Amino acid sequence: MIRRRAFGRALFGGAAALASASQVEAKGEAEALPRDSADAPAALSPGDAVCVADFRRIAAVQLPRPTFEYIETGSADEVTLRDNVAAFQRIKLLPPILSGVATTDLSTTVLGVPIKLPILLAPVAAQRMYHPHGALAAARAAAACGTVFGVSSSAANSIEEIAAAADGPKWYQLYVPKNRNIARRLVERAEKLSYKAIVVTVDLGEWKHADRRNRFMLPREMLLKHLQDVGFPDVDPGMSHDQLIAYNAAAWDQALSWDFFDWLRSATKLPLIIKGILRTDDARRAVDVGLDGIVVSNHGGRRLDGVPATIDRVAAVLEAVGGKAEVFMDGGVRRGTDVVKALALGARAVLIGRPYAWALAADGEAGVRRVVELLRDELQNALVACGCRSVRDVPKSLLLG
Repeated sequence: MIRRRAFGRALFGGAAALASASQVEAKGEAEALPRDSADAPAALSPGDAVCVADFRRIAAVQLPRPTFEYIETGSADEVTLRDNVAAFQRIKLLPPILSGVATTDLSTTVLGVPIKLPILLAPVAAQRMYHPHGALAAARAAAACGTVFGVSSSAANSIEEIAAAADGPKWYQLYVPKNRNIARRLVERAEKLSYKAIVVTVDLGEWKHADRRNRFMLPREMLLKHLQDVGFPDVDPGMSHDQLIAYNAAAWDQALSWDFFDWLRSATKLPLIIKGILRTDDARRAVDVGLDGIVVSNHGGRRLDGVPATIDRVAAVLEAVGGKAEVFMDGGVRRGTDVVKALALGARAVLIGRPYAWALAADGEAGVRRVVELLRDELQNALVACGCRSVRDVPKSLLLG
């Protein structure tokens, strides 16, 4: 029972607890998953992949089903999970013709840091469950592609190990320990290692049926390493799995308020980003407390189900911010044209999660690099077709309606 209740906290700190085994439907047919061709055996090899969906098919075959479903599925009825993708498909491009554009410049900056393309790798937990090299491979791929790697607090490698793996720009995603001394040391470690920003993920409400049915949990050794990497001083290697899960369940602060950012600003000089904004009043509050960046996000449909698709909230959040913070978005990005649509609405860049998690499972570092390159090439093609010379100048007039 304690394992089931604590799984969300074991990976994410701020995630909602799972119910006890007595509350779970242990029998009956599993829900239909939005897996499309992933249900059938994949004949593809990673070298054959030509789009994000191909890596999804390969990952479905490579991974144990519970691990694949952990990446794949969303919360509750998965309405938001599906709508994140469908919302991009509803938005139509209306490109001008004869624009005289043959190439386009994909380079931009995020919080003053130059990058080669406006596609960032979002923080993703437990990456060593998808591939033995985990976040180390993903960090190397991000650096090779010239973009930011978002380092999850729960990546299953320490921030020092990830920093040593690659020199590219990194953001550290902070899930907040109740012990503020440990939290302060975490951000100090990130600053010392030349991480470029601190990201605080604030959305709650995870309730994933597949994980509950699969009794999915972080393996003991991975959980032990995670807690040790964070820096909890009283974690004993001799603790049982149940003891580690109980310890972890009590270790994280799930009751953050806006006052936390005053404390965080006192702990670091790094730029601060809030991830999980959907409301305009929250966006204005983020600016008022001096945050540098906002990620419009519903956590890829993994948290509270029934909230709006992320792309549908970008324009309103940007208007509320009024240029006082950089605005990013994640959730549902599967094509280069999706990136064009986000840029046309005013986003500085997009973050991807599932696409590179699938690619990591399929082919490690090479897979992550390949999926970013495919999205880059699709973006390049779409911008030329739309007559855009630079990702820094994508007009809203490209969007129909």
